[in-house]
Amino acid sequence: MVVLVFGNVVLRYGFNSGITVSEEVSRWLFVWLTFLGAIVALKEHAHLGTDMLVSRLPLAGKKACLFAGHLLMLFVAWLLFKGSLEQIRINWDVAAPVTGASGAIFYASGLVFAVSAAVLVLRDLCLALAGRLGEADLVMVRESEEQGELEALRAELAREDALRVDAPRQLP
Repeated sequence: MVVLVFGNVVLRYGFNSGITVSEEVSRWLFVWLTFLGAIVALKEHAHLGTDMLVSRLPLAGKKACLFAGHLLMLFVAWLLFKGSLEQIRINWDVAAPVTGASGAIFYASGLVFAVSAAVLVLRDLCLALAGRLGEADLVMVRESEEQGELEALRAELAREDALRVDAPRQLP
């Protein structure tokens, strides 16, 4: 995407020509990149959110909020799936202006995201129902990126401390 856009700018200003398909293809790639990045963020629980209320709730409250939130996310994934599928059907025979490719390519990204998100949310819901999530894992958002980095560093330091305690002491 970067190569297409940058190459097109250089060709337009430097050589008075351009890559005809660059704007259309880069727009499609940007939409696909956004949706695929959202899948990765959902898998790693990297979305930013506010946990001011949920983090202060007792264990039962955290579980109730997790279930309610995940059920709402499944509903939204269903709506996105349904809407994307409808748009794919509508735009299947609509040719893109420059490339002539099907307009359904653009909306297929929403379909891929909806299916992937539903699978990931169902996985987390099953883990919660099976009791395999700790209390800290029940709050699946971060206040800030820095807080996530701080928590990761604390976990790494705790692992290193545990290794040092478990390691046999060597005598001189």
